[in-house]
Amino acid sequence: MTARILDGKATALAVRETVAARVARLVEAGVQPGLTVVLVGEDPASQVYVRNKDRAATQAGFDVHTVRLPASTSQTDLIAEVERLNADESVHGILVQLPLPAGLDADAVVRALDPRKDVDGLHPENVAALVMGTQGLVPCTPAGCIEILDRHGIELEGRHVVVVGRSMLVGKPLAQLALARNATVTICHSRTRDLAGICRQADVLIAAVGRAELVKGDWVREGATVLDVGINRGADGKLVGDVEFEAAMQRAGAITPVPGGIGPMTIAMLLSNTATAAARLGGVPESAEEAAVRR
Repeated sequence: MTARILDGKATALAVRETVAARVARLVEAGVQPGLTVVLVGEDPASQVYVRNKDRAATQAGFDVHTVRLPASTSQTDLIAEVERLNADESVHGILVQLPLPAGLDADAVVRALDPRKDVDGLHPENVAALVMGTQGLVPCTPAGCIEILDRHGIELEGRHVVVVGRSMLVGKPLAQLALARNATVTICHSRTRDLAGICRQADVLIAAVGRAELVKGDWVREGATVLDVGINRGADGKLVGDVEFEAAMQRAGAITPVPGGIGPMTIAMLLSNTATAAARLGGVPESAEEAAVRR
């Protein structure tokens, strides 16, 4: 068996086209969606990521701004900037690029965000909404995982989903999203006994631990769907995921590559979240199709 490749680039492009149409409808209704990214310091990876976000958001029709602050910015000044953006009615989405420089408390900064504008979905109110199944904004990478499954016709209801990784950014919210789709969910982590054996039980196996090729090919059940969220740089400088890709390809039914899998979906879902925030803040009703994206 050779797995079907779940192309994140093509899927993300389709999502972005959908978002661009939503933005056009919002503009017609008198709401120009605005996204502001706050970048503190000079981290090279963050610089590249922010440029990609800015370009994608601009192409989709958003009014996009980046606030660049020096690494020496104090906690007080950073939170003051967040509060300024909270009060700016032209800004519908705020994203504080993580990680922050040493000495800054990321949790305190996230808590300072207006949860209605928290397009990363990290504010405690959005986390609670995810758990309770009420209206909020969903973290982008987990939302991207669900979206790529949906767009490739891969159902979760009644299936066993194994998530390797328990972070607040990916593992835990992704487990909640899968539960909301009536999947049976197992979360694994560094202290899980017989990790390989549990992975082999999965109908859908999701690796999100940040360790290069931790999940071996023979951990994948024949025909399973594999989502590889990890992005790691190997000894040769090439990007690799958390899954031993070539070996897993021979057993899986479908698999996401690294790069080109879940990564592009994260930015696409950021744009989707921003359009959603703009609609809600602007009082513009969502279409049934748009509401279904967050079902």
